[in-house]
Amino acid sequence: MCALDDRPSSPATSLLAEPAPRRRRRRVTRRLLVVALAGAVAAGGTLLLRPREPHRAAPAPAAGPRAQAAARAAALAAAQTAVLNGLPAALPDLTALIGAREARVRAQPKDATAWAALGAAYLERARRTADTGDYPRAEHALQTSLKAAGQGNAEALGALAGLAVARRDFPEARRFGEEALKAAPKRWSAYPVLIDAYNGLGDYKAARSALDKLTALKVGAGVKPAVMARASAVYRDRGWREDAVAQVTDAAAAALTPAEQAAYLCQAGQLAWERGDRDDALRHFTAAVRLDPDQPAARAGQGRALAALGRTQEALTAYQGALAHRPTPQVALELGELYESLGMGRQAEAQYELMRKQVRREMEAGVDDDLVIGQYEADHGEPQEAVERLTAEWERQPGIEVADALGWALHRAGDDKEALRYASIATDSTKGGGVRSAPYAFHRGMIERDLDLEAPARRHLQDALRTNPYFSPLQTPAARTALTALGDQPPNEEPPQ
Repeated sequence: MCALDDRPSSPATSLLAEPAPRRRRRRVTRRLLVVALAGAVAAGGTLLLRPREPHRAAPAPAAGPRAQAAARAAALAAAQTAVLNGLPAALPDLTALIGAREARVRAQPKDATAWAALGAAYLERARRTADTGDYPRAEHALQTSLKAAGQGNAEALGALAGLAVARRDFPEARRFGEEALKAAPKRWSAYPVLIDAYNGLGDYKAARSALDKLTALKVGAGVKPAVMARASAVYRDRGWREDAVAQVTDAAAAALTPAEQAAYLCQAGQLAWERGDRDDALRHFTAAVRLDPDQPAARAGQGRALAALGRTQEALTAYQGALAHRPTPQVALELGELYESLGMGRQAEAQYELMRKQVRREMEAGVDDDLVIGQYEADHGEPQEAVERLTAEWERQPGIEVADALGWALHRAGDDKEALRYASIATDSTKGGGVRSAPYAFHRGMIERDLDLEAPARRHLQDALRTNPYFSPLQTPAARTALTALGDQPPNEEPPQ
């Protein structure tokens, strides 16, 4: 379950404006809360979800058939509400919902809501399992829902926008998201996918505006955690780390289901990882896995943090568990690079082949994987092919990730002057989103080094290692070697800000 300008002041802008002093004073407390939250979950599993009883209660009598049927219906209704709003749902609940809605649409083929719920459930299952066959299934169900409803079907339109985001098709995500918003202007769930779409297209002003409108909406207690988690993601993109942590901490504390809480703990773990806090990241990822064992992003996060802590065998096991649950190209590439850093070339190549195989499957299901292919080719294959793919990707959807990848591919292909233009977009807050990224700073520093721009190269390499000293098993040693070769900071050179 990742930029941001002049706009009129409104109640909504308070979440994006510079935080007030009172809010800043609460940051330390909130950061303590996030550690306590993760530690409590890691230690006690469901401790945060309900209070522990002082005495073991006597076993409740078995529910009768009517009570069991009512409980199943309530669980299905809750799962349907979650998926139609783009919220995380547990795999067992998804399985039950998909079975029930498949039966419903067979019996009532014109039930637009059942088709929309079925499509949204397929999409959520694909996110969790990487079963790319669920993407075409989701698209068919959602398009059928649109036809059955005629017009104004905000639920299906919103899910189609989410499907487009999952496929990295940000122009389509924007189109469907804006149609969903037009159909139901006060429906909150259209805004998160629109924010993703705008970020993917490099339209950070629109992304900020969408967050302003989302936070201005009056939403129920069950929705507030998702809104806070979305605000956290935007704060992260702006480089407001402490505010991002505070928002996602509150989201995790207020989440109503284990699956949702695990997603927000995973998000908090990623924030900790990006600032180089290995132990804090591991606590959050471990807590997320204990709450929701089917949370593959948290398992991959465990692998990342364990590798940085030198617990190599545990890291490999965690990565393998992530791939067993959800074999994504990105995680396979990451594990391959870890094997390569350990001198295990045969195992690394096996992961790179798994990555290529999964890319082919995803592309058959309509996923735009040019970004991950470009990242792989730049470092492990044909840099010129990476340049061609990423140039086309940039022209279609010019987001920060693509700018960084294209800049690095151009560097690897030998065109450092052009490479610096894209690396600057990825790292300059005036040109991009403002996110603090160790890999982005590393890429820019290496490009500047090869252009004999020693002072900025030194600053960006220092920034990469200061931001996260463990950001990559392959590139971190390269950053240290390059920085050593550049030598100490000259007396007349300004220190990094």
